[in-house]
Amino acid sequence: MNVAVLFSGGKDSTMALHAALDAKEDVKYLLSMKSRNDESYMFHVPNIHITDLLAEALNIPIMSVETDGVKEEELEDLKLAFEDLKTRGVEAIYTGALYSVYQKSRIEKLGDEVGLKIISPYWHVDELEYMRKIVSLGFKIMICGVAAWGLDESWLGRIIDDATIDELLKLNEKYRLDIAFEGGEAETLAIDGPIFQKKLKILKYKKEWHLDSGVFIIEDAILEEKKL
Repeated sequence: MNVAVLFSGGKDSTMALHAALDAKEDVKYLLSMKSRNDESYMFHVPNIHITDLLAEALNIPIMSVETDGVKEEELEDLKLAFEDLKTRGVEAIYTGALYSVYQKSRIEKLGDEVGLKIISPYWHVDELEYMRKIVSLGFKIMICGVAAWGLDESWLGRIIDDATIDELLKLNEKYRLDIAFEGGEAETLAIDGPIFQKKLKILKYKKEWHLDSGVFIIEDAILEEKKL
């Protein structure tokens, strides 16, 4: 089946892409919604500009669509993108939705209107198994935004590994922090993994911290060949 993946570069959309490839789907496009609004209800924002490089690393064409990120109005921009993909022969859209009914229901409604099947392969997954799977598959996922009790500036730029997940479990016990970040506790970016033909090398970055939240902003990056 010809499919596209709603792709932010974060762990969930990257895992959705992995699932599509694993299912032998013909992934024609990555769809990246680039919101001008840092508080977008629908779309991932931190380092969304890096998706172009990631698409090159994945060797998959990318469709980048800018949106003002105004609540509900941003859905019209997504619908137009869906319609465009439909004309290009795409039959289904893969998403990284885990538990957000707000996002999933709106995407599925648009899919129905346009005539595209919506597939969310990890919907209601066991979050601990899911996080462990990301690591065991060999994905390098960087934390690039935090906004929760227990996550301080030292978490920015950190790569998620099993030790990180163990710490998140302790924070879950103490603060009820969602270990898969479904409550908006953190934002992530995939910088390498088994589906990438090249890996991302960050040349320049800055950290911005505001009282109890912060972001890791990539200012310059390149792709590097991977060692065989």
